[in-house]
Amino acid sequence: MKNTLFFILILLLFSCTTSNDVVYFQDSNKYESKKIKQWDKPYLIQINDVLKISIVTQVEEIDDLYNSISNKLQASDIKILQLNGYLVDKDYNINIPGVGLVNVENKTLFELALYLQQRLKNEKLLNNANVSVRFLNSKFTVLGEVNSPGTYSFYDNSISLLQAIGYAGGLNEFAKRKKITLIREINGIKKIKNLDITETDFLDGPYYYLKNNDVIIINPNFNKVKSSGFIGSPQSIASIASILLSITLIILNQ
Repeated sequence: MKNTLFFILILLLFSCTTSNDVVYFQDSNKYESKKIKQWDKPYLIQINDVLKISIVTQVEEIDDLYNSISNKLQASDIKILQLNGYLVDKDYNINIPGVGLVNVENKTLFELALYLQQRLKNEKLLNNANVSVRFLNSKFTVLGEVNSPGTYSFYDNSISLLQAIGYAGGLNEFAKRKKITLIREINGIKKIKNLDITETDFLDGPYYYLKNNDVIIINPNFNKVKSSGFIGSPQSIASIASILLSITLIILNQ
């Protein structure tokens, strides 16, 4: 009887949350700075992507002929930017004023910018144009144990998983930091990866930076799971532990 009570008491005590459950990058003192690796081929432009294309010369009047209203708007006007951006149609085409129909299949943003720059020069439209291309529909979804789950748009060229968690208000106390699930689709193929952000290995891996339409699932830790089960809330667990401790002391004093 005494051994059973001690065993139960120990289980309850060790089921409490420790710093190992909530601290990021617990081996940071061992981490050495490394050059960022290019793990995957850059994201190729897809059907239904929305692009912001800027064609800049030294003459503002000429720029206005080629650029849509989106170039005069700020990043905070993301919805208006998207409405005035270039939508990639079902045949991978976009129609740029002053240039015409452009096929973007199998092109990255950088490759499309170079192509447009060269095309403007070859067709003797503009010799010294500076062309840049950006996505306007980049977004990710964060679900689970964060303070503000949802789908978020971003305008930066890249965003890290940690930044995405920041968008969602950060992890709450029930988040399982050793098993964050990332779902990614590339060329119609879905990949599922479980990540541990308590280890610095994650910083140098292929999933540190997000890709468009990534889904991040913050799984619940043991405390959240058990609070949803038979034992109940952490408060009820504390009450049970107190009762068991009292019973144990009574038995020991007999």
